[in-house]
Amino acid sequence: MTPGNNLPGASASVSHIDPASSAALQKQGKVYSSSSMRINAIAIFLTVIAILITFKIISIQNGELAEAIKNNEQPQYNFIEEIKYPERGSIYDRWGHLLAGNKTVYEVGVELIEVKNPKTIADTLSFYLDDIDYEEVLRITSIKYDRERAVYHVIVDSVEQEVIIKLEDLMIKYKNEIDQNDEDAPNLSGLTWRSYLERSYPEHTIAANIIGFYAFHDRYSAQGHYGIEEKFNDRLAGKPKKIVIPNDPNQIEEMPTIPPGESLVLTIDREIQSTVEKILDNAVAYNEAKSGTIIVMDPKTGEILAMASYPRLDLNEYGNLGEVFPSNTPFNKAIGETYEPGSVFKVITMAAALDAGVVTPETVYNDEGGILFGGEVITNWDYSANGEQTMKECLQNSLNTCLSWVARQLKPEKFYFYLEEFGIDRRTNIDLAGEVNWPLSTPGDDKWTEISLATNSFGQGLAVTPIQMITAVSAIANDGKMMAPHIVRASINNGQLYNNTPQIINTPISAETACTLSEMLAAALEDGESRALVPGYRVAGKTGTGSIVDPEEETYHPEKTNASFVGWGPVEDPRFIVYVWLQEPERNDWGSIVAAPVFREVVQRLVIILNIPPDRIRNEIYGR
Repeated sequence: MTPGNNLPGASASVSHIDPASSAALQKQGKVYSSSSMRINAIAIFLTVIAILITFKIISIQNGELAEAIKNNEQPQYNFIEEIKYPERGSIYDRWGHLLAGNKTVYEVGVELIEVKNPKTIADTLSFYLDDIDYEEVLRITSIKYDRERAVYHVIVDSVEQEVIIKLEDLMIKYKNEIDQNDEDAPNLSGLTWRSYLERSYPEHTIAANIIGFYAFHDRYSAQGHYGIEEKFNDRLAGKPKKIVIPNDPNQIEEMPTIPPGESLVLTIDREIQSTVEKILDNAVAYNEAKSGTIIVMDPKTGEILAMASYPRLDLNEYGNLGEVFPSNTPFNKAIGETYEPGSVFKVITMAAALDAGVVTPETVYNDEGGILFGGEVITNWDYSANGEQTMKECLQNSLNTCLSWVARQLKPEKFYFYLEEFGIDRRTNIDLAGEVNWPLSTPGDDKWTEISLATNSFGQGLAVTPIQMITAVSAIANDGKMMAPHIVRASINNGQLYNNTPQIINTPISAETACTLSEMLAAALEDGESRALVPGYRVAGKTGTGSIVDPEEETYHPEKTNASFVGWGPVEDPRFIVYVWLQEPERNDWGSIVAAPVFREVVQRLVIILNIPPDRIRNEIYGR
C-alpha cells in the first residue's frame, strides 16, 4: 500500500491517472466548449435574420409598395411611360392613292454637357436650316450644363432627313480629320437629333377641303381640324398604351409594338377630284366668281366621287389658314355654307306634285305673267307671260309663276311634307366635320307667311347646302331612293378591311315619278338647246339662279346672284349626278350661262374616266 492513502472510508481499490491522459481530457473539454459557442453564434445569427425578415414582411405589408398594389398602382421603382400618339392612320382615295400619311422628321437639340464649341453648332445649323437665328442657337448652345436645370435643349423641330444626313456626315468628318483636343477646332459634339413621325399630305391641295388637316406642329396636343381629320380624329389617332419600364436593366424586355390608328379609304377618285378642282378653279376665274363648289356623286350608292370647293389650302402649310380663308369663310362650302338655290329647287317642287298626283306631265298652266299670293304678285325671272305651258315647258322656261301655282295645288301641308321627305329640313349627316343646316320655316312659324309657299317653290326664302341639294335630287336619278351621302368607303384596322355598306335614308317619291321627271328634264334641256348638253350622252338637269339677300338693306341685292346647275346621266342608267354652284359671278348672272357649261365640261371628262360608252354604243350592247 502506498503510504498516506490508507484513509478512513477510502476505497480499497485506487485508480491512477496518467498525466498524458489528463491533458487529452482537458483538450477534449475545450473542443466541446468551442463547438457550443459556434452553435450559439449560428443560432443568434439565424435569429437576427428571422427578425429582419419578419420586420421586412411587416414593412412590405404596411409600406408604399403594399399601398401601391392595393391602389392598383405601379411601385415607385418602376418608370411608367404613356405613349399618347401611336402612328396616325393614313387616308387613301378609292384606288389606294395616299392622300394623308406620315413621314419621318427629326428634332434637333443639344446635350449641354457634351458641347465643346457652341459657335460651330450655331454656324452649321444656320447654314443648313432656313429660318434659324444664329444668335439664338449660339445662346442656347452656350448655356452651362446644370444637372438640375439645364441638361438638354431643343433647337428646332421638323427637320427633313436629307439635312440630318448632311449633319451626320459633317460630324464624322470633324471627328476623323480635326484634332478634337484643340478647343478652337470645329466641333459638333453635343449636337443630337431624334426621329419622330409627322403628318404629311403628298397631294398638297388635292381634296384638301375633304381631308382637313392634323395640326402636327403641336406635337403633344395635336388634333384633327375640319373634314376627315376632325371627324375621325380618335379613330385615326389610335389608342394610347401604357408601358412599364423597370429601372433594373435586367428586367427590361422587348418594347411592345403600339398598333397604329385606323386607316381610311375614301370614296373619292383622285383623278376625278383633281380634274373637277381644275375645272372649278378655271370657272371661278373666268366668271370672276367669289367662290364655287362642284360635287360628283354616284346616285345609286351615295358615294362622293369628288367634292371640290374654292378656295383650297395646301395642307402641309396649314399655318396659312387665315390667309386662304378670310373671316367667316367655310373650310368646305359644299357642306359648310347655306344659300338660296333658286330654280334648281323647282325639280323638288315638281317631283312632289307629280308624286302626289296633283299634276301630270300633260297638265297645262296658263301663264299670264303674274300670280297673286298673300296680296303680292309673283312674276317670272324675265317678267314674261308665256300663255299655255305644259309642266315640261314650265321647267324648260323656268317659270316662277307656274311652280308657284303647282305648290298651290299641293297646298302647304303636302308641299312641306315632301320637302321634309327630301331632307330639306335637316343635315345629311355626311361623314365630314363641319356640316351646317338652315332651319326650314313651315306654316305656324313666325317667319312663314302665305307668300312663302310661292317663293319656296322656286328656291327663294329657304336655304340649303350643296350636299343637301344633291342628296335630295339624287332620289330622282335613282328610282326615288335617296341614298346616304358618304365619303368613307372602308376602314383598315389591325390589318383587316371593313367596307361601309350604302344606306337608303328615304324614298320620298315613287320610281315611276322619278322616271317621269327625269324624262321631262332631259327633254327640257334638249328642246331648250341647253349649254349643259353633252354630245353622245343624254342627260337630265335644271339650272338655277338664286338671289342674294343684302344684309344691310334686308332685301335682295339687285346685281349679285348665285348660279347653279344640277344634272345626271346617262338618263337611262345614271352613273353620276353633278352639282355646280358658283357664288356671285361677275361676268354673267344666270345659271344657264355660268353653271350649265361647267356641268357639261365635268361630264365630258367623267364619261372618259368612268369609261362610260356613248348612248349609241350602250343601246347596241343592250339591244335598246
